[in-house]
Amino acid sequence: MSTDHFMNDVMSWPTFGLDQVSKEALLLKALTELTVHHQAQCSSYKDILAKLWPIGPASSLVDLPFLPVRLFKHERLQSVVDAQITKTMTSSGTSGQSVSQIFLDKQTSALQVKVLSRIMSEFIGPHRLPMLVIDCRATVANRLKFSARTAGILGFSLFGRDIEYALDDDMSLNEARVLAFLKKHQGQPVLLFGFTFIVWLHFLRRLESEGKQLPLDQGILIHGGGWKQLQEDAVESAEFQTRLKAVMGIERIHNYYGMVEQTGSIFMECEHGHLHASAWSDVIIRDPKDFRPLGAGQPGLIELLSVIPHSYPGHALLSEDEGVLIGVDDCPCGRKGRYFKVLGRIQNAEARGCSDTYTR
Repeated sequence: MSTDHFMNDVMSWPTFGLDQVSKEALLLKALTELTVHHQAQCSSYKDILAKLWPIGPASSLVDLPFLPVRLFKHERLQSVVDAQITKTMTSSGTSGQSVSQIFLDKQTSALQVKVLSRIMSEFIGPHRLPMLVIDCRATVANRLKFSARTAGILGFSLFGRDIEYALDDDMSLNEARVLAFLKKHQGQPVLLFGFTFIVWLHFLRRLESEGKQLPLDQGILIHGGGWKQLQEDAVESAEFQTRLKAVMGIERIHNYYGMVEQTGSIFMECEHGHLHASAWSDVIIRDPKDFRPLGAGQPGLIELLSVIPHSYPGHALLSEDEGVLIGVDDCPCGRKGRYFKVLGRIQNAEARGCSDTYTR
């Protein structure tokens, strides 16, 4: 499989401009090629498909073979030789839990960056912005083997400049450093990035407890992961945004959904609160009992599709998250394709997420 040709082809697609019918035709071809590629290069994947998917080529996206995301916690799945692995990513997990290991080569890492850049430019514009990371610098210490939280910060930092960290290594808010950053970039847009629960606990609630506000009316906040802990605190998305606006005056707040097993292929929340699949990814909602695809308004397991994974067979993964398809091609924001909502983790699934299941 010619990775360079593949990359050039898929990167010509408009980020959110393909209607679902046109998009499915392109994705089916690309994902079928990836299935064949991984069958040839990963013996474990080939064996799994032979036992569980003894069928011919898929005629639609819902017929593509998929793997349960938890499999990456128990099996070493890679489609490149060890010498080609340039980075090993691990999923989140609390003490004692197994973690997924995702093996990346140079080409897969490059495609991750290209896709993420195209998606982000739709929401923050084409230029890098002064960036405030709502986390501590120690989180990004290990650049070779790192967690989903580390990967998230490093990935989104590509769209920032003059990057500053709002928290000290003990996770306390360094107000003086934040104020100095805001003064330096006064009157211009700034990018804020953080994992949802960390933004909530160490930034928002700290400011609220001290009755303080920050001049961030021109800020753009990108956040994701950790909703389970907010739900435990009885905080819904609408309340989270309302309270953020109250202490920061910030209007542009975008949640995103994704997982380390498909890094780069994120689903961004639009101005109307809907998560959107870009041209390079898609979502299928499946019945948890028989895995049949479900229509709009029917909650089920979220399957994620992505053209990015070339170094490991992660292009079609069944998550442990529950979601619901809201609509197709008709979101008021104008972006084409499927859009959906995440309802939460399925019952009895391990607590995991992009925030490394960060605990108090």
